[in-house]
Parts: sequence; C-alpha cells; structure tokens
Amino acid sequence: MAKNAQKKTLKAQNMTQLAIFASGAGSNADKIMDYFKDSDRIKVALIVCNKPGAGVLEIAKKWGIEAILIEKQGFFSEKSCILALKQHKIDFIVLAGFLWKVPEVLVAAYPQRIINIHPALLPKYGGKGMYGDKVHAAVIAAGEAESGITIHYVNEHYDEGNIIFQAKCPIEVGDTPADLATKIHALEHAHFAKVVEGLLV
Repeated sequence: MAKNAQKKTLKAQNMTQLAIFASGAGSNADKIMDYFKDSDRIKVALIVCNKPGAGVLEIAKKWGIEAILIEKQGFFSEKSCILALKQHKIDFIVLAGFLWKVPEVLVAAYPQRIINIHPALLPKYGGKGMYGDKVHAAVIAAGEAESGITIHYVNEHYDEGNIIFQAKCPIEVGDTPADLATKIHALEHAHFAKVVEGLLV
C-alpha cells in the first residue's frame, strides 16, 4: 500500500496541472476534461469561471473538478486569482470561451503559459467585443469564403498573442451565424485538446 501511495504521489508531482477559464456553457472545457481524464501527464485541476450559473460549473461538478467563481474588480485589481492558481499548483492556463481580457499581472505570472481559442482566423475578426455570434456575423457580412479557429498565446492585448494553430472551414452560400457556429464548434472540439497536449507533452 505504501508503495502504491508513493507511486500516486510521484505521478501527481510529475503531471502538468491545467486550469480552464470559461464563461459559458463549457463545451470546450468538457471536451478537454474528457480528453485528459485518463492521462498520466496532464490533469485538469481547476475551473475558473466569471459567471454565476454558467453551464461550465455543472460540467466541472460532473467531472469532479473544483471550480472557483471570480468577480471583476478582484480579478483586475488584486492578486487573489493568482494566489488561487498557485494554491492549486497550476502550471498552464487554457481560456475556453472566457470573455474577460486577462490582466497584465496574470500574463506576467504565466508568460507563454496561457492560451486562448478564437472563433475566426486571426488576425482578422479579433479584438475587443469580437466573440461568439458577433464574430460569425461579421465574417459572413464581409463575404468571406472561409472561417475557422485560431489557438494562440495570450499577451496583454486582445487576440494579439503569437498564433499556435489554425484550422479552416468553408462558408456556404446562405450560411447563417448559427450555421457557421456549428462548423466552428466542430473544429474547436476536434483540435483544442490535441493542441494543448502537443504544447505540454
């Protein structure tokens, strides 16, 4: 028993601890948690949410992963969020539909260790206020033939960190923002967890 306990302790020490930040339903978070549920290298250790009642909180409960709620003033003006991340020994942060801009103090605490997924092909259709259906509506209104996803590092500016990965999908004549959202979600679910794994393993 003692040897088994020691092995478990060593395994836990060697695992990369992930925090997922999310604001909404949490479908990407769910896919990531499912992908790493049996991993001996990467563990989703914490969900950070800024919206009471968000679906991602129920998903965290389903997977037995601790979730914390943050409020805006504290997130931007204090180091309480960083302290919580340190307490959970978080090594890497994944933004999965998190709508607040990450403050510089957090970027500085986790340099090149925070990534985001954006529902368009950056550098187009990024920046403040560009999220969800707003992005898809803008892409369609511009007459683009394709859209896609961008996974990128987070810096102190909206959607301007170095690009890690992109995947594309066609836009058909008559596609609505909802149609495009369905295609984008499929790309997110297919690629996000694998890209995270590639960065960490």
